[in-house]
Amino acid sequence: MNYKNIKDELKNIIQGKSQAGHGELIQSIAIHLRRSKATSTVAKKEQYNKNQETKELTKYIDQNKLWHNTIDFDNFISEGAEQKVLVKNNQKVLKLNDSIYYLYWEDYLNNLLLNNYFFPETAYHLIGFYKSTEGVIYALVEQNYIKADKPTNLQQVKEFLKTNGFNNTKNNDYYNPNLGIILEDLHDENVLTSNDLLYFIDTVFYIKPEIFWE
Repeated sequence: MNYKNIKDELKNIIQGKSQAGHGELIQSIAIHLRRSKATSTVAKKEQYNKNQETKELTKYIDQNKLWHNTIDFDNFISEGAEQKVLVKNNQKVLKLNDSIYYLYWEDYLNNLLLNNYFFPETAYHLIGFYKSTEGVIYALVEQNYIKADKPTNLQQVKEFLKTNGFNNTKNNDYYNPNLGIILEDLHDENVLTSNDLLYFIDTVFYIKPEIFWE
């Protein structure tokens, strides 16, 4: 496995230099936020925080008409710490994610791009954003609906990821030292089994910048 080529390809996707499956809107927003962060940091010479980033994200959403505030919560099926899941039809689900697991929205968007690269069969399609009555902003993504036909064997998950360079670090967390990419929270509700194939439906990717960008 040529990790240098993979890393170069991933860098180009994250930087918007090459296309990614369902990635155009994700890349556009991430690039905008990255540029806003760079401009703000240089101009104000202070630490850039998520509140500032969220203001820039809100402006982008307003300007590009990306709000989706007519969501039918009657189709709600589950909720985790970071997202709400709704059935769209028998082929697709909608997910609302508030990026709580990430220091910045940009990191969450990078997670979507990484998921779509490694697991295209469960790629996220960013549709837009939703704001709750409490003022919380959620990314609204669409994903293939996977119906499990048997419980997932976590040892099988571990073996599959190991063959792809991801070492199990603890519990359901993994790390690829060649790429500098962390992949967490892969318990048996986030990896489903259907027709003896593994489907990674909820991924939490992080980049270790000192390794990934070297």
